[in-house]
Amino acid sequence: MKPWLLLVLAMPLLAEDSPLVIAHRGASGYLPEHTLAAKALAHGMGAHYLEQDIVLTQDDVPVVLHDIHLDTTTDVARRFPDRKRADGRYYALDFSLAEIKQLDVSERFNAKTGKAVYPKRFPLDQSTFCVSTLEEELQLIQGLNASTGRVAGIYPEIKQPKWHRDQGHDISRIVLPVLQRYGYATKADPCFLQCFELTEVQRLRAKLSWKGKLIMLLGSKKGEDGTDYAALRTPKGLAELAKVADGIGPAIHQVLNEAGKPTPLVSEAHAAGLKVHPYTLRADELPSFATSPDEVHRALFSEAKVDGLFSDFPDLTVRWLLAR
Repeated sequence: MKPWLLLVLAMPLLAEDSPLVIAHRGASGYLPEHTLAAKALAHGMGAHYLEQDIVLTQDDVPVVLHDIHLDTTTDVARRFPDRKRADGRYYALDFSLAEIKQLDVSERFNAKTGKAVYPKRFPLDQSTFCVSTLEEELQLIQGLNASTGRVAGIYPEIKQPKWHRDQGHDISRIVLPVLQRYGYATKADPCFLQCFELTEVQRLRAKLSWKGKLIMLLGSKKGEDGTDYAALRTPKGLAELAKVADGIGPAIHQVLNEAGKPTPLVSEAHAAGLKVHPYTLRADELPSFATSPDEVHRALFSEAKVDGLFSDFPDLTVRWLLAR
């Protein structure tokens, strides 16, 4: 059977109780990350949720970019060579939406060498892509939901909220009304809101009254706001986190050890009532214990019992779950 036929069949066959396939920055293993094309492909591949990393422009428009910088996925350095800060970086917050819309988006590259980070992915400087606003992406996803009859949810991340506030912009106060206007407001809606900063997760739930599903992302070191990720990964930390969040997003290496065996994190999170959605499955950057994506899928889903997975290659994850 052809792979694409499997994908078409997978859409109705992945039941509601299936672990979630979360398209990491869209189908970013095949198309430049966070482009509308990457999101459309991920939708067609049967991903349950499509991720949006959100930053602000100078005029407070939420746009979908993984970084607060523009210089590793766009041609900003060529178009606006004099607009970099003292650190040599080009920040989305220093550009209006109209200016950002002039930029061409490409596969992620090293800003110093100009070489692609993942050389076997979509070729650099081929075809035309642009930065999308959050609203443009929500309209695309809801349009595809209507035209295909299959609802894919959204998985937005509030990027570096402390940094944004330090710059004079309250990103969460700007993003939440947009989500609510498009029907994402309660835990019944197909939306997980995520953030790496505990103070912002707490603020989203308490001060900003976010009623939808909320995920605490877990980094390896301390967060920009001082979040102690190691403390959050303990049973005590998870129990406290469960008072405000619905789940956690740890790195794969926090869920599986170097031998590919489960750590206690998933079982302890489940005991606290939290879902676990680790990041990120990359077929071209596998953990050291694995020689194929299937080994990672088996370790995460069958052994560690995670509830979902961020994947750059959502078709591979959908196909593994279908075969199971």
